[in-house]
Amino acid sequence: MMIWLGALALYLLFRLWYDNWRGPMKPAEVEAFMTALTARAATDHESANNAELRDTIRSFLDNDDGREFVMLNLVKIAREAADPVTGAMTDGRVLLQRYSKPFIKALFARGGHPAYVARPAGGYVDAWGPGVPADPGWSIVGLMRYRSRRDMAALVLDPRFAAIHPYKIASTPLTFSFPTSPMLRLFVGPRLWVGLAIALGAALMQLTFSH
Repeated sequence: MMIWLGALALYLLFRLWYDNWRGPMKPAEVEAFMTALTARAATDHESANNAELRDTIRSFLDNDDGREFVMLNLVKIAREAADPVTGAMTDGRVLLQRYSKPFIKALFARGGHPAYVARPAGGYVDAWGPGVPADPGWSIVGLMRYRSRRDMAALVLDPRFAAIHPYKIASTPLTFSFPTSPMLRLFVGPRLWVGLAIALGAALMQLTFSH
């Protein structure tokens, strides 16, 4: 019995970390975030300077449903770029890792994680419509799971990334990202497979101690 109670406690701890228990962002939280983002834009060299983008972010946060979401990222990595610190020409992937590794750790601490990462296996095979640009040569397609929009907002303003953000700018000459909500899911998510793994571990422990 103690083994299964311990397994249940472990799974509950996992869910406390993995799920958003605070609900949607409150209007005051959104306003505080937007104020901080606008203030940072005065010295920031990324797209936060774009007023239209800030409006898009505000709309996303104002319509928070409190649920998890997945950010779709398309990234083109430079073959070589100047290191923001030394100025030496460096492999773009090396520079990007100097940003992405700390970011993934911070994302994981807030219940997020990479859901899918892949490299293109070929160029566009289907693309049409006014304004659709030519294939720029994407390097990576990534899906990042966020526990909540609140967690995304906290990561955007995390001061720890101020020193390493230049590596992202230098290594990625072209990128775009947008949040998505699942409509059809055919893979087993962590809520299930973590529970099954804990149950399997408990069952094996029970078998071991029963003999």
